[in-house]
Amino acid sequence: MTEDLNTRVENAAKGITPQTKPDERRRFLGSLRERVLVRMDNTEVEKPELTATFLDHFGDYHDYSILINGNLTGEFLDQIEAKCGQYNIPFTLVNNDTARTGAQDTAVLVVAKTAINKMRVEIGQVYPQEMPKMELDQTTKKSGFWHRLFHGGN
Repeated sequence: MTEDLNTRVENAAKGITPQTKPDERRRFLGSLRERVLVRMDNTEVEKPELTATFLDHFGDYHDYSILINGNLTGEFLDQIEAKCGQYNIPFTLVNNDTARTGAQDTAVLVVAKTAINKMRVEIGQVYPQEMPKMELDQTTKKSGFWHRLFHGGN
């Protein structure tokens, strides 16, 4: 107990503060999962339909800030920065050890200042893609019982 107290006093004297949930903070660019509204990983930013969805919903992010992986480059990064300026949304480029380049690592986050505890935060879950509609051709349309009864057909 006294060893733990001595360690805490020494760390406080050195300006070292213990960090809560370090693994979670590494995954979410220094933020916590409970504050995330939308998350995109490094593979999702390469998919035009998902990046378009993210950019189309910028109006939803007006009370939030955006964290961007500092290793992200290209047109999508430029579009995010332009939209942030247009909508007056603060953003931060994260260039520390949490900005990883693996396929499942975080590329972009929309985060709140306090906990919002959203159940689904992945871009495909928050804004699901619309399923394509299938149109029935008149020749393939099945006729009902009453149509067959009165018109004598299939």
